Amino acid sequence: MRDSGGHNMITNEEELEATQDRIVHFQHWLAGIRKTARPEEFDAVASGYRLEIERMQAQVLEYLLRPLSVEHDTQSP
Repeated sequence: MRDSGGHNMITNEEELEATQDRIVHFQHWLAGIRKTARPEEFDAVASGYRLEIERMQAQVLEYLLRPLSVEHDTQSP
């Protein structure tokens, strides 16, 4: 699902877990870049990873701050 800005939204627990896993991978890549990039190129190289991490973190928070739907509550054991 996409929000009004055209961004993908997390709609279920499976997507939540996948997004959280992607955040961890991006953070590991960023940590690696931090160790290997030359200081003069670091900002340019890291900025894309940072923006993507921030975007995904915002999606996770948006999902977690929505209450469970009534439909979901009735399916619980």
